[in-house]
Amino acid sequence: MHGTCKSSWFTMLVDAAKDFFSLTDLFETLMSVEKYPKNPMLGYREIVNGKAGKYVWQTYKEVYDIVIKVGNSIRACGVDEGGKCGIYGANSAEWIMSMEACNAHGLYCVPLYDTLGANAVEFIICHAEVSIAFIEEKKIPELLKTFPNSTKYLKTIVSFGKVTPDQREEVEKLGLAIYSWNEFLELGQNKQFELPEKKKTDICTIMYTSGTTGDPKGVLISNESIVTLVSGVKRLLESVNEHLTAKDVYLSYLPLAHIFDRVIEEFFISQGASIGFWRGDVKLLLEDIAELKPTIFCAVPRVLDRVYAGLQQKISSGGFLKKTLFNVAYSYKQSNMKKGHKTGEAAPIFDKIVFSKVKQGLGGNVRLILSGAAPLATHVEAFLRVVTCSIVLQGYGLTESCAGTFVSLPHEFSMLGTVGPPVPNVDVCLESVPEMGYDALSDTPRGEICIRGKTVFSGYYKREDLTKEVLIDGWLHTGDVGEWQPDGAMKIIDRKKNIFKLSQGEYVAVENLENIYGLVPGLDLIWIYGNSFESFLVAVVNPNKQALERWAEENGVSGDFNSLCENPLAKEYILGELTKIGKEKKLKGFEFVKAVHLDPVPFDIERDLLTPTYKKKRPQLLKYYKVATLESSLDDIFHSVNRY
Repeated sequence: MHGTCKSSWFTMLVDAAKDFFSLTDLFETLMSVEKYPKNPMLGYREIVNGKAGKYVWQTYKEVYDIVIKVGNSIRACGVDEGGKCGIYGANSAEWIMSMEACNAHGLYCVPLYDTLGANAVEFIICHAEVSIAFIEEKKIPELLKTFPNSTKYLKTIVSFGKVTPDQREEVEKLGLAIYSWNEFLELGQNKQFELPEKKKTDICTIMYTSGTTGDPKGVLISNESIVTLVSGVKRLLESVNEHLTAKDVYLSYLPLAHIFDRVIEEFFISQGASIGFWRGDVKLLLEDIAELKPTIFCAVPRVLDRVYAGLQQKISSGGFLKKTLFNVAYSYKQSNMKKGHKTGEAAPIFDKIVFSKVKQGLGGNVRLILSGAAPLATHVEAFLRVVTCSIVLQGYGLTESCAGTFVSLPHEFSMLGTVGPPVPNVDVCLESVPEMGYDALSDTPRGEICIRGKTVFSGYYKREDLTKEVLIDGWLHTGDVGEWQPDGAMKIIDRKKNIFKLSQGEYVAVENLENIYGLVPGLDLIWIYGNSFESFLVAVVNPNKQALERWAEENGVSGDFNSLCENPLAKEYILGELTKIGKEKKLKGFEFVKAVHLDPVPFDIERDLLTPTYKKKRPQLLKYYKVATLESSLDDIFHSVNRY
């Protein structure tokens, strides 16, 4: 392997990873029911007369007792060790209890979710051979749409709430059993099943992810992967004098069906901390935060972008004196943070008189904000580090690496714009990518990020071919290009393959989209671009000269071909044609192009935009259209959409 390798900056495995314990041990012993039986574990807002009230909590002992019942009931349905258990719905106490029952009885927990596409739930049930599914009450109609194909494997359905007579009739006529939550708990009431002996290499979950064209891929994650990551993150926080304790409170709103939130909640559970669930409505999120008062807040960049935008709007609408005071306070605190002062010590007076309102907006108790799933814009990260009175960290990882691979360090302002150093228990290697000009052995090492360690996944379920593509000699090839910083932090700078992630965490297979949009008759060539700092796609189009001139004549638009390409009406026309074909092909919302630049000069070899075989050279296209002296650069296109 041509590259540069760095072990994690901790040289030894943490003690907890040496003496391995399974996820069930995390729940039963470490967290622990024995240590903190009366601690509040899972909470939800009680609805009284249509209004949300206080959080109502179940203790660790109460949750444990229900988990035992759920596990016995699952086994009473004939599902044994190694069986596949689907969970479909929004985050809830029942979601966690179902997951813990799977952990206890050696079952594969298989999250079901429809954001991977309309047929994803049916595909996952059939591909993973899910025999029992726990499901949110309002999702039952969606599950029924998978009938009859899914019934080849699916035999038992458990609603987190109630079951209507019509639903019961539809399910039972196909030979399946369906239970309300309370009915299901009664099944194993007088039965006791021994817990199987679990090994560290046992798979605890199959988490499906997109990331490429075609069907979702089932990522096999072992007990050891999650425990190793939890142990490593714990050690990392302790090394910088930050500790997660039983008094910490977490707001569960990021999907448990994704590895980021799943691992965070496992970490909280392992420490005996409290998890409160949101009501599932983004418009009510701030109300839930205000009531719960979390101490640690995890978010994807899209959420933090909205926080940033809202704060900027309030600042700009304030009077002259307020804006002046804010700017003075901001500059003073940021300057001190750059000098090495800790967040809470950089400007304590300004924190009280200026920034305290921002802290109160997040409930008043948040001390740590963690961003993951996609890159956080540097200006947003810098702003939040100053005004939230909290530590703001940025992390990086894949489902295949159990979410956590890099995390920036508290109080290190120099790590702004990076994802920090590797977490403990992980080795990282950069592999050169010559075709993109990245040399892992140069003075500034750049290359594809490769990961090795116990956190790496066990393979793709039933897809050995895809596993071999990314898992080579024990190294997971991420497809992301990174740059080592002098302080040991990693900066993500590119994507090796033509698949990238938008700011909301959705993957885009750009070549597939270009093939679809290329069906528009008025186009000669199209190049689609997006990045992880934006939530939408833009495109540079070479319009067909005759087709565009014919449209202009028919619509009374004057000018030669070059001027037509600059005409807003022509851009609107081309964009409309792209939207039309997108709707015909049933593209997802984030796959629609939102703005175009029309270039009358075709992509060519002379400008190094095409290979001799006329394939697009994407890094060169990006470089050209970012620096070319065009009236509408890529940045202008993005900004115009943002303004709109």
